[in-house]
Amino acid sequence: MYSNVINSIGAGSGLNSAQMVSDLVAASTSAKLGRLEQQSQLNSTRISAMAATASAMTTFSDAVKETLNGQGFVGELISSQTGLANAVVVEGARPEGLPASIEVVQVAAAQREMSDLFASASDPVGERTLTITNNGGSFDVVIDAANNSLTGLKDAINASNSGVTASIITDKAGARIVFEAQEGVDNGFTITQSGPSPAMNLTNIGVAADSIIRVDGIELTNSSNTVLGAIPGVQISLLAAEPGTVFTISGDSEPLDIRDLVKEFVTAYNELRSSLNSATAPGLAGESGGPLAGDRGAREVIRQLSQLSSTPLTDVGDFRTLADIGVRTENDGTLTIDSARLDAAIALDPGAIKLMLEPAVKTDTNIGLSGALDKISSRLQDENGALALAQKRLATIRESIAERREKINEDGERLREQLQTTFAGLERQLSVLRATQSYVEQQFASFDKD
Repeated sequence: MYSNVINSIGAGSGLNSAQMVSDLVAASTSAKLGRLEQQSQLNSTRISAMAATASAMTTFSDAVKETLNGQGFVGELISSQTGLANAVVVEGARPEGLPASIEVVQVAAAQREMSDLFASASDPVGERTLTITNNGGSFDVVIDAANNSLTGLKDAINASNSGVTASIITDKAGARIVFEAQEGVDNGFTITQSGPSPAMNLTNIGVAADSIIRVDGIELTNSSNTVLGAIPGVQISLLAAEPGTVFTISGDSEPLDIRDLVKEFVTAYNELRSSLNSATAPGLAGESGGPLAGDRGAREVIRQLSQLSSTPLTDVGDFRTLADIGVRTENDGTLTIDSARLDAAIALDPGAIKLMLEPAVKTDTNIGLSGALDKISSRLQDENGALALAQKRLATIRESIAERREKINEDGERLREQLQTTFAGLERQLSVLRATQSYVEQQFASFDKD
């Protein structure tokens, strides 16, 4: 009878309060943190997908621009007389007028003046003032006790920013200083001397001359042997003159074909669009959708790309849009080529198609294909563009999730402190009950003896 009373009080029982507190805190926070972790993972996936979309847009635009550069239309430039001249495509330009016939009548030369012989470069040249006069003005070069040597004179000339440079040439006979200007008649110069020392003798060893070439029979004069503008989009480097020798500058035998170019573009575009379609696919019939399903930023990317085939690339000629040469947009947003229409356009005016795809001179209404892509990419990634805003929105969600996670953890810690306080009070009450239980046990034990 008495043992039943003792058991009902709980004699000898103990509570693992630390484990109970941990279990209660976990029960309160784990479900919330689990849901938050799912949201975080989804948001991280969206951030990665949006960054990949932005990168893909830039990469695609740059690739098209590189494909459409001038060299793509003419191939590598070749000269039939590499000993007389070479040529390269000007970066960002599209060559025109090739092949072209060239005749190098005269190469440009620089004026050169040489001093008398000195025993060495350290020999004094005499204190004096040299005045260099050219089309840039007059420049005084002072030689005094601090720089009275051939080397000092050279350094002073080179520091004058006069357009004239100096160098010292040495052989077993001694050292000489040579003054040299840039190529061309306009860069000729005179040197006058004043001061206490006798004038230094200078001998002309090079007469300034302009380059003279004939391009398709038209004579052109330039100050340099690097000629720009003689053939649009082409830089010619003159190496030697041989009047009467006519040669050609042209593209190599494998220039980029318009048909192949259009096919390459459509293939690359469809890869980009298919990736976007997968990323934005809605979840149907219980299947999970793409990471950007329903994202308005991704929808705007698709909307703007879908207009590409009908976007005017030029405001002149018979062909102004991709649709005009047979490139059309399908229901899923990918592009297809109407081969018959493309072939007919190429047969009619291939030059007009080239100018539409990549104009020789770009304007606001004459943008070409790369210009149209640049505009789309810029609009989307501008500070207030759809892609930029979407990335900001996802970053804000990530920060919000981090703040909510921190709050849940803080609430859990507060709950832990409250439970620990409560269980500490409970332990004290249990201690009192155990003391009472011990007294009752003793009393019942004495009763049993009686």
